[in-house]
Amino acid sequence: MIPGGGQPNMQELLQQAQKMQQDLAQAQEELAATEVEGQSGGGLVKAVVNGSGELKGLVIDPKAVDPEDTETLADLVLAAVQAANDNAHQLQQQKLGPLAQGLGGMPGLSL
Repeated sequence: MIPGGGQPNMQELLQQAQKMQQDLAQAQEELAATEVEGQSGGGLVKAVVNGSGELKGLVIDPKAVDPEDTETLADLVLAAVQAANDNAHQLQQQKLGPLAQGLGGMPGLSL
């Protein structure tokens, strides 16, 4: 076998994998610390989640509260949380997408 014949050096592969793992851990920490918002009903209900999708806050405008119609309020809350989670998912794709592609391109590594 010819030295350097297209085969990557195992030490280089390990260093690349460790660097990607560190970058991934840092991106995940940043996601957990970043908050995004979703809203529904023209802003009557607002949900805040972190970049990992964990619900951190919920604000309900008193105008959205009708004791005779709690189903609409529940729908507004659900829609706001889903919108916030969609925003968190987009943030995850921005932060983790390039890292996932890098790890996916290395033999034996996957997310």
